[in-house]
Amino acid sequence: MEDGGWRMENREWRMEDREMTFEEWVATVPERVKAEACWRFEAYPKALYVYELAWDDCTDLMRDERGRAVARQLIRSVGSISANIEEGHGSGVGSKEYLYFLRIAEGSARESKGWYFRARRLLGPAVVEARQALLDEVLALLVTEKRCHQSHRRS
Repeated sequence: MEDGGWRMENREWRMEDREMTFEEWVATVPERVKAEACWRFEAYPKALYVYELAWDDCTDLMRDERGRAVARQLIRSVGSISANIEEGHGSGVGSKEYLYFLRIAEGSARESKGWYFRARRLLGPAVVEARQALLDEVLALLVTEKRCHQSHRRS
């Protein structure tokens, strides 16, 4: 059974065999998620998209004993990016706590790049390059947001 770019496989929803683009993926996101204030921060939907991709990548990694350890760390670090953006928004945009959670999200994005590098023998260079490039986009957005709010706090 298929549903807007998703298919059921082994009792689990997975993205189509062909990887969805970010724009195609956004079209599948429920309006309830898009209504959240943090959705307007461009890093947040991209971080959620990376998580969706990582979910499928981890399914592939779990097929190899060595990949299982990497998969556990990868899904945790990738999930931490969007989770910390959410928590930061809950603390109030521009607050000291907001900046703290952005720093944690940045660290998680950098960690995720490292776990993708470690997974290169199982995922292949093309997948790793694509994921690291997307994580670089998220990192650039996080760093820019931090700098913007840090300069406003000093003013």
